Amino acid sequence: MPLALGDTASLRKTITDADVRQFAELSLDSNPLHLDEEYAARSRFGQRISHGLLYGALVSAVIGTRLPGPGTIYLSQNFHFLKPVFRNDVITATVTVTAVETARRQATLRTDCHNQHGTLVLTGEARVLLPPAAGH
Repeated sequence: MPLALGDTASLRKTITDADVRQFAELSLDSNPLHLDEEYAARSRFGQRISHGLLYGALVSAVIGTRLPGPGTIYLSQNFHFLKPVFRNDVITATVTVTAVETARRQATLRTDCHNQHGTLVLTGEARVLLPPAAGH
């Protein structure tokens, strides 16, 4: 099925303490805002926060598995981090098609993440190379 303007897909995940610690280990980002209770308690957030790219990666999961789906290749992505994400927040990543260049097999996607309260915590835009059409 061809991609159309306004097509959208989402996925939802609870960001757990284990997720934050595993992401810190994998990414080598050991910023104490993410890992140290005492340090984070003295920060502007008053508690530990999740790595922005941890929930940003949920956008990548939507793009690579749902819309446009398997075989999609990132060309670019920008993120604007609007609000912190805390442990046990439930994040919904949503991708919406805003432009399609059929001849170039490219698309532009709005990329948003909301928490369980409906608060927009991340917004951005991705450019992707679309997978070849099935059977072509």
